[in-house]
Amino acid sequence: MTTVAFIGLGNMGGPMAANLAKAGFNVRAFDLSKDTLEAARSHGCEVAASASDAATDADFIISMLPAGQHVRGLFVEGDAPLFDVIKQGALVIDSSTIDADTARSVAAAGAEKGIGFIDAPVSGGVGGAQAGTLTFIVGGSAEQFEQARPLLDVMGKNIFHAGDHGAGQVAKACNNMLLSILMAGTCEAINMGVKNGLDPAVLSDIMKQSSGGNWALNVYNPYPGVMENAPASKGYQGGFLVDLMVKDLGLAMDVSQQSASPVPMGSAARALFTQHKANGNGRFDFSSLMQFYQDKEGRA
Repeated sequence: MTTVAFIGLGNMGGPMAANLAKAGFNVRAFDLSKDTLEAARSHGCEVAASASDAATDADFIISMLPAGQHVRGLFVEGDAPLFDVIKQGALVIDSSTIDADTARSVAAAGAEKGIGFIDAPVSGGVGGAQAGTLTFIVGGSAEQFEQARPLLDVMGKNIFHAGDHGAGQVAKACNNMLLSILMAGTCEAINMGVKNGLDPAVLSDIMKQSSGGNWALNVYNPYPGVMENAPASKGYQGGFLVDLMVKDLGLAMDVSQQSASPVPMGSAARALFTQHKANGNGRFDFSSLMQFYQDKEGRA
């Protein structure tokens, strides 16, 4: 049986690990949170006492961590870097959203020890993680991509090989920058319609069937009560946090600076989400940007 170490069992990692266990993989899970470990156990995962215990003799190691420094600290730096215990020929699939330079440097450090490493950030949100319909955007060699494919197919629906190491992170930065722009525009348009007397659900249906249709409008409507299962209808709880969008937009700005790419719309979106975070909304879903535009008395 193929053994998979899964490190990082948050809103995304937990369901991903559960889907692998359900598919018959031997999943050794580790996280700093005892609650998430117990949840993983209830979904058929073996709970490890440490990241090193999880990774020892594993065929694959999947990580889902907050930032680049955590990825470096786990695999390369710190008191017990995992590259010292992972066996040769194993493959690390890092699904964290981090900077491309870190992905490339960690991949190079792994290669020196005969350990594969690919960057494989995801898109699709918590719902996609639970349903096994995530999009994986992979940076690595063609051989590594094929090696990872059986696991990625269990956790995702759309699997893309973006290019060599780091390419997955660049593509993810481009995608999330566009998403932030689309969400900001969707909030602006719906708010303007409501302030001029339109029903937000009716206006949304009109725009969905017209040239303004987009993912933020069509499947993640930011106005409360328009879509039953969207975070907007659940007090903007769950989903993709404003804090994470601000982090991802910072990564996108780094990419733009490194390549001298003009990003006026991305910069504007970053300013909006950063102000929204500064107003105390960092732990709400990013569709809560709707409240940035609303008069206080008009909020649901």
